[in-house]
Amino acid sequence: MSKDWPAASASEEPGANPTETREPPLDHPADGMMAEERRSQILHIVRHEGKARVNDLAARFNTSAVTIRNDLNELHQRGLVLRSHGGAVIPDRILRESPVHERLKAHSEEKRRIGAMAATLIHDGETIILDSGTTTLEIARSIKNRQNLQVITNGVNIAAELLDARDVQTFIVGGTVRRDSASIVGRTTEDLFEQFSADKLFLSGAGCDPDFGVSGANLEETTVNRAMLRIAREIILVADASKFSRRSMSRIAPLSEIDIVISDTSLRSEIQEKLRQIGCNLFLV
Repeated sequence: MSKDWPAASASEEPGANPTETREPPLDHPADGMMAEERRSQILHIVRHEGKARVNDLAARFNTSAVTIRNDLNELHQRGLVLRSHGGAVIPDRILRESPVHERLKAHSEEKRRIGAMAATLIHDGETIILDSGTTTLEIARSIKNRQNLQVITNGVNIAAELLDARDVQTFIVGGTVRRDSASIVGRTTEDLFEQFSADKLFLSGAGCDPDFGVSGANLEETTVNRAMLRIAREIILVADASKFSRRSMSRIAPLSEIDIVISDTSLRSEIQEKLRQIGCNLFLV
């Protein structure tokens, strides 16, 4: 037996159909791909998308669910992915910041739905804060027709998006521009936020671990986020499911300070339960 393949009985998930046909340890030549090559591609998918499901991978690689489970179990044993119910996610680790142009591409459909949902919570005449995240950019795209709305932001991307929003007044705070995140940071930025008051803050964050809280990869940026928290009456976290059970370097706020969480329907049930226990009002789209 090839060393690449654990025995089928050891790789089967709890609750699997005992009558399901077991595949031989080695891939059938019709697969058109050696096991290691397929696993390398699966690892790339999980790292890029944050998660992957067994059925989706089986269809993508034209192979069976048993083969994909074996692949994921092997990658899990190597510490490269974390097995989850029905698939795999990236391991829980301290995340580093990706450039904004890369983050714009990741989970774009989930971000679009989350942004549209968040926009329904915004009313004409309110003052809101949008941080410089790519999910909050989707909120900006959904509120251009609002009346008498004031938006405060440290996001160059957010301000640029709202340039053609005729009845939305945008305030962009001053400071130092960070190229990687299209954000404005620094002590001047923090001081300027202290001069405002807002009805709602829409916060993204890079990591949303239920135990550690909402976190970011850049210390200057997270201190600006904390200044936003101090002046907002209601805190709304907008984050796709890939951000949960991850931590970045610097904590912005514990989740107990978050009033509403908007995420997508792939958020794991145990995370949903933890958020509700903490006291967050949870919306899944």
